[in-house]
Amino acid sequence: MTKVPSLHYDRVIKALQRDGWVIVRQKGSHIRLQKHTPEQTLKLTIPAHRPIKRSTLSHILKQARISLNRFQELL
Repeated sequence: MTKVPSLHYDRVIKALQRDGWVIVRQKGSHIRLQKHTPEQTLKLTIPAHRPIKRSTLSHILKQARISLNRFQELL
């Protein structure tokens, strides 16, 4: 079983953008992303931390509906 890595927020955002996520806005140290699907609009808030903790990144991936293997491909 592979563990979620601890990564810099820039790498996380670039990987999510490759999956179709778009930066909507930034307020302070939080960056808001959106992705439109046929059923709904998904929204994420990414903290601008260096690095993003593994547990936080795990929750982000669950909200984004991206598996760990898919995320590692996007990196």
